Amino acid sequence: PVRSLWWSGVLLVGGVAIAIATTCSGSDPRVEGGVAQIDEPLPSFATVDTTVAGDPLPTDALDGEVNVINVWASWCDPCKREQPALQALHERYADEGVNFVGINYTDTLALAQRWIDDHDVTYPSIYDPDGRTAALLDFPFVPVTFLVDGTHTIRYAVYGETNEAELTGLIDELLTEAPTS
Repeated sequence: PVRSLWWSGVLLVGGVAIAIATTCSGSDPRVEGGVAQIDEPLPSFATVDTTVAGDPLPTDALDGEVNVINVWASWCDPCKREQPALQALHERYADEGVNFVGINYTDTLALAQRWIDDHDVTYPSIYDPDGRTAALLDFPFVPVTFLVDGTHTIRYAVYGETNEAELTGLIDELLTEAPTS
């Protein structure tokens, strides 16, 4: 598993705590960005209170053959650039057993709701104002996108900004490997 990140401090910017990360390996994709292959169970999101919309997370939100989990924040420019690709792929794969879930990281509810409205996001996003839910995924920064198979095993993490072509390749690979019913 990818676990070589060392936290060296916390920087307070505009009232938001940002972890400063260093690593003992210069090739850690979690620091440099990129795709990492992972084989770890998806942590339970049983303690999730609500989505940004104020509803409980649907019980089947992570029951797809492939589940795409994107951690985002309104103050994150790469998150803004990748959001159209995430929404487009959600729409493209809606009938193919691919579920999308966002995790809004450390925003106010008003900022998170505005993001959903401004970007026309139609898949659920977990409201995570204190970062507890996102922290279950052990990530160093936003954006980060996790691809999870139907057995709830995290197979890939895309650290940093992703795009439609990159995610399409990973989703298609996982769909090809998914057992047929």
